[in-house]
Amino acid sequence: MPPEGIPASFNIAQYFVERPAAEHPRRIAIAGEGATLTYGELAAQTCRAGSALRALGCNPGDRVLLALPDGAEFIEAFFGAARIGAIAVPVNPVSRASDFQYYLADCGASFAVVHAAALAEFSAAAEAAALRGILLAGKEAAATPGASQQNNVCAWDDALASDSSGCAVAGTGANDPAFILYTSGSGGRPKGAVHEHKDMLVATRSYAQGFLGLRADDVTFSVSKLFFAYGLGNAMYFPLSVGATTVLNPDRPRPGPVLEIVARQRPTVFFSVPTFYAALLAESENTPADFSSVRMAISAGEPLPAEIFERFRSRFGIEILDGIGSTEMLHIFIGTSPGAAKPGSCGVPVPGYQARILDDGGAELSPGKIGNLWVRGESAFAEYWGKPDLTARTKRDGWVSTGDKFLQQPDGYFHYCGRADDMMKVSGMWVSPGEVENILLGHPNVLEAAVVAAPREDGLTRPAAFIVIRPEAAAGHEFLHELQEFVRARLPAFKCPQEIHLVAELPKTATGKIQRFRLRNRAGSVT
Repeated sequence: MPPEGIPASFNIAQYFVERPAAEHPRRIAIAGEGATLTYGELAAQTCRAGSALRALGCNPGDRVLLALPDGAEFIEAFFGAARIGAIAVPVNPVSRASDFQYYLADCGASFAVVHAAALAEFSAAAEAAALRGILLAGKEAAATPGASQQNNVCAWDDALASDSSGCAVAGTGANDPAFILYTSGSGGRPKGAVHEHKDMLVATRSYAQGFLGLRADDVTFSVSKLFFAYGLGNAMYFPLSVGATTVLNPDRPRPGPVLEIVARQRPTVFFSVPTFYAALLAESENTPADFSSVRMAISAGEPLPAEIFERFRSRFGIEILDGIGSTEMLHIFIGTSPGAAKPGSCGVPVPGYQARILDDGGAELSPGKIGNLWVRGESAFAEYWGKPDLTARTKRDGWVSTGDKFLQQPDGYFHYCGRADDMMKVSGMWVSPGEVENILLGHPNVLEAAVVAAPREDGLTRPAAFIVIRPEAAAGHEFLHELQEFVRARLPAFKCPQEIHLVAELPKTATGKIQRFRLRNRAGSVT
């Protein structure tokens, strides 16, 4: 049964596209670096996209892989698939052939909408997938070598030029599968989380409207991309739900161009991840930065270090609203609301969600104790596609294991301590990587930091730090000694890194999360 207030018959394309288009067809829905579309134009294009997929033979329940950059085509294809009852599966458009091959095999996609820039990598994977149809998007589609010779490939513009008058919204139910989102892969192979039509509306009402107070006059801009669960809400269904405008950037986010977009497009709500907030702060030291239009800045994807929070507030006068969400829960389920931000805290449960901290045996822990975070809410994923055993381990009686270690303070605020496999015990006591990383970030010459567990020859564990320093900083033994003394003055000895590695960059997923499991493999020798 769907949650209260959501009809049993429900389709996300009707709610997030058709409904606002009927209410305000001339209002700008999509702005940014690509095409600008009104709500009326978006609805018409979405209808055409649904018709194009149906003309290829796409039926309800068929999976449609989307390998598209942020832009109008992504939103049109996503809701076009949902409109006819198909299941959209967005993935990173700059994936390698091996990644595309994995996604296609894992979800069993029969159709795909691919940007021409991704075709070279995608084609190598598609040969073994026996796709029944491919729509090729992008201005380069018509000139892409070999595309016109393939019977199952059709240019996006050509396909959408056909009549769409017969593309009625499918009679889907609120509990029918609508889309599959792949986890970030920060801990290994991505998993496909299946979400139902109701889930977007649940997340919208709970977080975007109820918690943040998103408005029709807002302009949203998300650094995180649409194929990522966090970005999908930020830049697509959140703004569409209230008739706001979303600013889309198809390019890989870089601090300088992002600052230019903020200055030019004047967003009122800005979404990013901690590592990019740090990069923006560094860029703003030498580049003009104007955040005067922004009334709310939100962070998720990874915990926001208190140091970054304080520096951003000091530089721009904006309190970053931190939160934690997951692909499995679709969006943020613990967060800080405007005026209630606390440095170093993820906040409190969003209305409609419950959270509890359990020990390894399943017993609930009292405030102040570190344990495993479990969360419950109506936007929770239905299953991992094709992985029933993993689904059963992750989801129990409606509660979802996040795989994160947390503690809850007596004031009710939740504090992130690390991924379950990132936490370490040193001298019998828990050490949170985030706590150590925040101290390291306080050093004026440290740009990025990641702390992992490093095994010692005696079988015990010690903290190891990987550091990216500022370009102008001088590396060497003198700096390493200075940094070690800096940390020792601020942390107990057992929490201080016993080895420090200076690296050019930290390994990250496409969504900006640090891949600490890769760093653990490199720990063990002092730089």
